[in-house]
Amino acid sequence: MPYSEPTNLAVVACPGGESFADEVITHLHHMYKHRFNSKTDVLSNRYQITKDQVVKYTNFLNDMKTTDLCVRGNTEKYRVPNFKVDTEFTYFMNGEFKTEIKECIRGKDVYIFQDVENHQPLKLNGGKNTQVLSVNDHVMSMLVTIDAVRQAGAKDITLVLPVYPYSRQHKKKGREGLTASLLGHIYENMGVTRIITLDLHSREIVNAFASTHIENLHASYQIIRELAKLVDLTNKTEDLIVVSPDTGAIDRNKFYATGLKTPLAMIYKERDYSMVTQNAKDTNIKSIKLLGDVRSKVAFLADDMLGTGGTLLKAMEFLKEQGATKVIAAISLPFFTGNAIEQFNEAYKNGLFYRIIGTNAVYHEELLKHEWYINTNVSGLFANVITRLHNNQSLSDLLDNRTIIERLVKREQ
Repeated sequence: MPYSEPTNLAVVACPGGESFADEVITHLHHMYKHRFNSKTDVLSNRYQITKDQVVKYTNFLNDMKTTDLCVRGNTEKYRVPNFKVDTEFTYFMNGEFKTEIKECIRGKDVYIFQDVENHQPLKLNGGKNTQVLSVNDHVMSMLVTIDAVRQAGAKDITLVLPVYPYSRQHKKKGREGLTASLLGHIYENMGVTRIITLDLHSREIVNAFASTHIENLHASYQIIRELAKLVDLTNKTEDLIVVSPDTGAIDRNKFYATGLKTPLAMIYKERDYSMVTQNAKDTNIKSIKLLGDVRSKVAFLADDMLGTGGTLLKAMEFLKEQGATKVIAAISLPFFTGNAIEQFNEAYKNGLFYRIIGTNAVYHEELLKHEWYINTNVSGLFANVITRLHNNQSLSDLLDNRTIIERLVKREQ
């Protein structure tokens, strides 16, 4: 397991996913250096040689393994792996994309990063043009990049998609397509061996793949870590209750209630499906009922994604009407589309909620400016998963993080 240069782990960041990729690479550098130092300490004691000798010999072995004559850098110091691949992205004025890999990646384990919900202005064509890309633009950019990486001779291709595109189109209710499955087949046919994503909207999507593996990560530990700063998890000074915002989110909130050892309530909403939600105010919800008691308690809701936010706003307003002292929501994928931020600003001023915890899986600069929004970082989680996958190590404790959540809750108590 080489933890220094040269490395067979390579990162290709699409324009939309570059910000998240850079954060993950920062974590990878720290992890690799820490692991290298730990190995150096152990080997130094084990073989009764100095650390400097271990470093020099390790660099010698790496020089012997490389296909080049030697690896650039000081032979007596730790050589930091260069994960990021030099890539040129071209956006043509008719909307077409081109990706060109500028260095050799033949035989490497390549991770392609893309944030399809990044709707911030992006610099393209070497910074000459600035463009706001749609989900479809990002998907097409990613497909072109997959093909470029494949043509360049990569050994394995992994997609790192904090947001799985079209994940809400996962089941048929009429004469409609299964677009989540369609995209999955495209990735698979293009040679993608693995997909890493966060809080997949539906488990049904996993069944669309025959050979590609999906690693569905969860931000529950990172969210509870932030929640612990806002609420007394010991229930000594305030009572906490977990509330599922709808029937679809019951499993997710049951997980939080079990981990936090708190009661679980649920909101039932009657909807008029003849209406299509346009914004946070004009929703298709006709009536709301609560199964449980939130009076004089802190209500905590968790959901996987937030679009216009109308459903969550109604739920939070309803919980305040039912006597909740504070309402805190956790959203793994905070899209905040349309005028959602304005609506939440207004709701916050009216005291309808206390805080919203979101992750940096979606790049959204505007959200970070608001007092009511708390950003929790999941790039370390992705970095951990990537390094373990690359080194063929177990992911069990990262995919099922109940143990580390229990330790966190006990520490708070």
